[in-house]
Amino acid sequence: MTSVSRTAGSTIDPVPELRTRWAATVAAARGTRRSAAPGGPPAPDPAPYADNLLSRWSEPQRRYHTVAHLAAVLDRIDELAEHADDVPVVQLAAWFHDAVYRPDRSENEERSAALAERALPELGVGAARTAEVARLVRLTVTHDPAPDDPDGEVLCDADLAVLAGSPDAYAAYAASVRDEYAFVPDADFAAGRSAVLRQLLALPRLFRTPQGYDRWEHLARRNLATELDLLSGGG
Repeated sequence: MTSVSRTAGSTIDPVPELRTRWAATVAAARGTRRSAAPGGPPAPDPAPYADNLLSRWSEPQRRYHTVAHLAAVLDRIDELAEHADDVPVVQLAAWFHDAVYRPDRSENEERSAALAERALPELGVGAARTAEVARLVRLTVTHDPAPDDPDGEVLCDADLAVLAGSPDAYAAYAASVRDEYAFVPDADFAAGRSAVLRQLLALPRLFRTPQGYDRWEHLARRNLATELDLLSGGG
């Protein structure tokens, strides 16, 4: 599938395409399985599951972790697909990776992974792929996949690609993150956000796929350093 490229501030409604993509991804992840369990009844229609996930991604507390972010991550996975071992698994992990999101909670990734572990077997996705989706969702806590983890590399690169936007796009991203944490006082937010930025900048590589590194590494590090400087009062 050729996806519409999305950037920060895009006015394209991603939901219709997301529904189509979800159905195709679930079908691919099921493979030849036609039931939720061997010998059991047909697996359920994936559409209500898309409704549930899209409702989660549209919750009012979200400013950055929205359906637009989901669509952008899926687009980046398309671009990096040749590096992945199991593209449908990576795509499913993108759908679930921020499905549970509360800015004031620290267990979002774990709860999102648990949601995948409940939903995917109902949809007829096999145990091995379900476990791999949940593992990938949990990996987004650190964005630090092992060198022998191509699916983890693709998901993490796709999730972090926003860091390599143009100055205006990056500023819009940073502002939306601040909006999600509007309940946090400025000084506390600056300290917490600075710690996140330093953690990212300390990684030997932000992007682990060859294509992601070549396209996004330099721009992302420049943007992160600029934001860190601004938070530190240097700009």
